[in-house]
Amino acid sequence: MRLPVTDEVSMAHASTTISLAQAAPRGQVELITNEAHLQRVVIGGMLKASVSLDIMTADFKAMLVPPGGFGGSGRLSAPSIVHHLVKLAQKGVEVRLLHAGVPSGPALRELKKLLPKLKGQGGSFVIRRCPRLHSKTVIVDSCAMYLGSANLTGAGLGAKSARRRNFEMGIWTHGSALIDSVLQEFNGLWEGQRCDDCQRKDFCPVPLEEPRL
Repeated sequence: MRLPVTDEVSMAHASTTISLAQAAPRGQVELITNEAHLQRVVIGGMLKASVSLDIMTADFKAMLVPPGGFGGSGRLSAPSIVHHLVKLAQKGVEVRLLHAGVPSGPALRELKKLLPKLKGQGGSFVIRRCPRLHSKTVIVDSCAMYLGSANLTGAGLGAKSARRRNFEMGIWTHGSALIDSVLQEFNGLWEGQRCDDCQRKDFCPVPLEEPRL
């Protein structure tokens, strides 16, 4: 399904207003809903990264990724997204994950087990935290992007059954101008450019922490 794109639709933030029609020309924006997130964003997107993978999510859990996609068999024995992200890093992919809260218990246990295996290998898997973050995006190789409502969880990205998933919506695009703009926002948060003016800085326990594993 394609999103109708018009010149009146724009993406705005503090310093820039971007025409969506210009940033993601007609035919480059695809609507993703509900269980379609798993196949399009995770299996056909994140797991195909070959150079870089940038993720922003408010919630980060060790969601299981069934090989057959949504409704596929063997879900309970499927590897988690943490396993897949570490595997990508082992292949040389630069993985950056910016999230708001503490990862779930299962995610932390897998990180403690798997991250040490990355020492001396080509890629990296770096996690930072910004408690005010509520954006959700996945950027693959700086040339394909999901921008929408889904967190990095099984319920959000459609990995669970129809009765155990959220109703989510977002876009998938190859529009370079739109991707560059989101990456600029990502990099600003990643580098702490918003920390000085953040009114929560006095309450933020460890701004932009990387997990102490």
